[in-house]
Amino acid sequence: MDARDTIPILIETSAATDGCFQNTRPLLHEIAHALRRLQLEGVATTLDLSAIPFGPGDERQLIDFLGKGEVSAKLEAMGESLIWESRYAGVWIVEHRSTSSERLAFQLEITKLPAILASQPEDIAESLLMLREALESPQADGTLV
Repeated sequence: MDARDTIPILIETSAATDGCFQNTRPLLHEIAHALRRLQLEGVATTLDLSAIPFGPGDERQLIDFLGKGEVSAKLEAMGESLIWESRYAGVWIVEHRSTSSERLAFQLEITKLPAILASQPEDIAESLLMLREALESPQADGTLV
C-alpha cells in the first residue's frame, strides 16, 4: 500500500449548481462584449456553443436567459436550420440539424443579420437573369405572370 492511498479525498458538490458547469454567466459577459463591438465597430462575432463544455442544465439556462425576440426563421436545406433573435437585439441563436434531426451546429451570432439569412451574390446574379428572362418573355395572353 502506497502512502498516497491513505490520504482521504473529499469530493463536494454544491446543490446550487444543479449539475451545471456554471458557464452561462461568463458566456453572457462574452456576449455583452461582442454586442458592444457590434455597436461600436460593426464587427460581428460567432460563438460555437458546441465547443463549450456545457454541463447538464447550462445550455437550457443560457437559452432561457436569452429568450426569444420578434424575429425567427426556419430553413429547409439538407436538414433543418432554426434561427431566432433573442430578446436582445443583435444576439441570434442558430441551430443546424441533419435530415435525421441530429444537431450539426449550435451557435450564437452577434450580428445585425445572421450570414445564413443574407442573399448570396451568386443567387442574386441568378435571380437577376431569371427576372430579365421573365420580363422579356411575356405570357401568350399578354400578362407578365
